[in-house]
Amino acid sequence: MIKFICKRLLAGILSLFILATITFFTMRIIPGSPFGQEGIAMSPQVAEALNKKYALDKSLPEQYLIYLQNALQGDFGESIKRPGMDVTYIISRGAPSTIKLGFYAFSFAMVVGLTLGIISALTKKRWLQGIITFIATLGVSIPSFLMAMLLMIIFGVTLKLFPLVGLNTPKHYVLPTISLAIYPISVITRLTRSSLRDVMNKDYITLARSKGSKELVVIIKHGLKNALLPIVTYSGPLIAYLMTGSFVIESLFSIPGIGSEFVNSITNRDYTLIMGMSIFFGSLVIITSLLADIVSAIVDPRIKLKV
Repeated sequence: MIKFICKRLLAGILSLFILATITFFTMRIIPGSPFGQEGIAMSPQVAEALNKKYALDKSLPEQYLIYLQNALQGDFGESIKRPGMDVTYIISRGAPSTIKLGFYAFSFAMVVGLTLGIISALTKKRWLQGIITFIATLGVSIPSFLMAMLLMIIFGVTLKLFPLVGLNTPKHYVLPTISLAIYPISVITRLTRSSLRDVMNKDYITLARSKGSKELVVIIKHGLKNALLPIVTYSGPLIAYLMTGSFVIESLFSIPGIGSEFVNSITNRDYTLIMGMSIFFGSLVIITSLLADIVSAIVDPRIKLKV
């Protein structure tokens, strides 16, 4: 286990290095400058001073080495568009809102998806299976931003049941949480249904029933325990999806999280903030994927952890 974790961490560090390198040079290659985009005339002297401050007057290799050296020391620099504000501070300020929203969406998706998947796998009622299948298909077909706008129009504008901006009260979380969780709910429903159906046809399930075990005990103790493995495996990519999928949702609902900050940084060509956000989200994906693999091995010891 320790050997596996060390190998995965090393692979993760290499992945972050590649991500940072690609992001860095891509931003520099794209024509344009982060300065003077607001239509305000900028004198050559001011532009020269700003380029010197952020080392943009140096060659690309020099800029890259300077950034790597600072990043390895935990210094991701100041935001170009917001002088005096460190990238680390901006991320730490917005992260709680994004993480909280992601946690709610993850929990909601797991509860609803597992419930629908279990019902669909075990029920004998064709009409109920059809409804759940329709919901799951609809959920993967409609983009999250379109679902968010539909929810905003119906429950925010027309019925006025939920607020549309910010995260000031628990009611503010309802619409963004549902919008973000719709797609994962559909995927979890499908995974649970197919996995549980397959497990319930195994020989050990028949053996447990022949021993006189109650059906509920058979389902929970033998069925769900083994059927949940694909869900656990999916939980890592799911968390990453919820964090990165929050970009558009946060912008639509004016949520002050790192998702909306990332979108704004790209629009404003804020090089340092884009780099910091990319490394943050890349680290998040690597860590959650590693945790999902470890949990999968704990749930099913038959799994051999390999890189």
